[in-house]
Amino acid sequence: MGIKDKAETAAKNIEAKAQEMMGEVTGDSQDKIEGQAKQAQAEAEQAKENVKDSVKDAID
Repeated sequence: MGIKDKAETAAKNIEAKAQEMMGEVTGDSQDKIEGQAKQAQAEAEQAKENVKDSVKDAID
């Protein structure tokens, strides 16, 4: 995973956490749920890229 990809994934995760927190503060359950879903997606993207990096390192 390149630095740019890592930064984008981290930004998505931060944005998702902020959305979840905003949903908690305002009582908007839809925002909270969407934030949680986006966090899960960002974590899955990061895990996928980590696997790709591991395979690449093993090959090298």
